Amino acid sequence: MIEDKNPQRTPVERLGEFGLIDHITKTFQPVQPSTLKSIGDDAAVIHHESPTVVTTDMLVEGVHFDLSYVPLKHLGYKAIMVNLSDIYAMNAKARQVTVSLALSNRFPVEAVEELYDGIHLACKNYGVDLIGGDTTSSLSGLVISVTAVGEQQAEKITYRKGAQDGDLLLVSGDLGAAYMGLQILEREKAVFKANPQNQPDIEAYSYLLERQLKPEARKDIPELLEGLGVLPTSMIDLSDGLSSEIIHLSKNSEVGIRLYEEKIPLDPTVISACEEFGLDSTTIALSGGEDYELLFTIGQEDFPKVKANPNLTVIGHVMDASFGNHLVTRGGEQIPIQAMGWNSFQE
Repeated sequence: MIEDKNPQRTPVERLGEFGLIDHITKTFQPVQPSTLKSIGDDAAVIHHESPTVVTTDMLVEGVHFDLSYVPLKHLGYKAIMVNLSDIYAMNAKARQVTVSLALSNRFPVEAVEELYDGIHLACKNYGVDLIGGDTTSSLSGLVISVTAVGEQQAEKITYRKGAQDGDLLLVSGDLGAAYMGLQILEREKAVFKANPQNQPDIEAYSYLLERQLKPEARKDIPELLEGLGVLPTSMIDLSDGLSSEIIHLSKNSEVGIRLYEEKIPLDPTVISACEEFGLDSTTIALSGGEDYELLFTIGQEDFPKVKANPNLTVIGHVMDASFGNHLVTRGGEQIPIQAMGWNSFQE
């Protein structure tokens, strides 16, 4: 794919590490007042007036992405989103990112440019500064490591702990679309392998593919809640699947959670795709992962402030820890919630 999209191939070694860094970062200009020094020195210098929030994630070729169907520009964009989502899950404001790459020799300069086009677009759209990183060689494939830095007043930072008995459980957006987008891509890859002349018709799946290939971190949700005067009691982002994240919240807050199947928000295209693949849509929402929505709890007194908002759905409530975590099915049956989401170390 890289060779086809980049007929001109400039070997990375022709520029060298520092030449490559200069080349791919020349269009990045700081916009955050807290960025005192970005790229170009031994270290960046930032100054936040509030406590600093830091997160890091690594994306590895063959584990987290497949370049046979993931465009490099989309991959760069997604790498930033994965990290910004964690900042917003702390109810914080993202300010800076660093990006480090390990590249095999099959990646020319033009491929790195394409990757950084996506990184640049993400930084521009979300108002964050690229302030540094590193590049090195890889004997296998592409590895992307991103660190995101944010800030927030100490009393407004939201942790996974803090949920109380009686709190409401809410989620932003809808669930399961990213996973079903991945199923579409994997199916079309298999069809292409069997018949390279076949041209896939994927227009009907555009929403699902966008959710997988170009997710958007929910910067708007902390801003929305602040405008409504609502401070979540606990929060987490949905990267590994709803069931896994519910268990994280309940464990850290030492509470039980009751989730209602009928309340889980599903886009009609997810339901349709699940029927096409013979999959249960509730299972996909619980286990799919990569939705990058925000899952959080609020006190019942804040319900009137959020009940009419189309971006948010109340999907359950918090109980005493002795009740455990359960899914209440449409038929009224209570089923224990088990962590069935993404596991990087699973074969």
